[in-house]
Amino acid sequence: MRISRRLAMAASAAVFALMAGSAMADGEKIVIGTEGAYPPFNKLEADGTLTGFDVDIAKALCVEMKAECTFVAQDWDGMIPALVAKKFDAIIASMSITPERLEKVDFTNKYYNTGPAIVVPKDSPITEATEAGLAGKSLGAQSSTTHSNYAEAFFKESELKLYPTPDEYKLDVANGRVDAVIDDVVVLTSWLKTADGACCKLLKALKPDPEINGIGAGIAIRKGETALKDKFNTAIAAIRANGKYKEINDKYFEFDVYGD
Repeated sequence: MRISRRLAMAASAAVFALMAGSAMADGEKIVIGTEGAYPPFNKLEADGTLTGFDVDIAKALCVEMKAECTFVAQDWDGMIPALVAKKFDAIIASMSITPERLEKVDFTNKYYNTGPAIVVPKDSPITEATEAGLAGKSLGAQSSTTHSNYAEAFFKESELKLYPTPDEYKLDVANGRVDAVIDDVVVLTSWLKTADGACCKLLKALKPDPEINGIGAGIAIRKGETALKDKFNTAIAAIRANGKYKEINDKYFEFDVYGD
């Protein structure tokens, strides 16, 4: 499955990368990068199409801006380098706005804000989502994420195991190869409702750390591209006001993921 997904991603990138160089030449075409491995926010389907909350929000923003948008599936670790290299014009992939990332790219205002959580197998002896409670235990996280950074900062007594995508850590915790995992609370609770997630339970939702988790997920763009940033910000405010955001939100969630 991983091989098929990566082939589909490569094909998608090959098709759309040619467009990226001239994406903003006339102000109407925008190429958007997303991951495709982070349901329910973004997912690459078997037929190569991209779905999920991030994708639906992106499409709504493009309609609001009267822009012609195309999508590129990109591995998470290479997301910001690909943006900087102009393979696409914006990242809409549940990327948290953090001080570290702001050194490399600019961000729009947030378009949602949810916190981290810990999941363990249903028969796990772990009862506390604390440093002491997870001391000596292995803790899985997707690499190069705010959640892996959170684990490094607050669970120093655990053995941190890093994975390229959530699919790998989910498989390992389901099969007892890792004791616990950390990720976005929405991503984890959505997984727990599936057949594959029946192995596990939510141990606890964690209090976000502003320095690590940031102030929410925003749209990343290249440094200095103020006009594009302003267009996205105006569009985010518009879909919040006209009900389109709520329509998309309610398709995926039972609460408002926009947050405070």
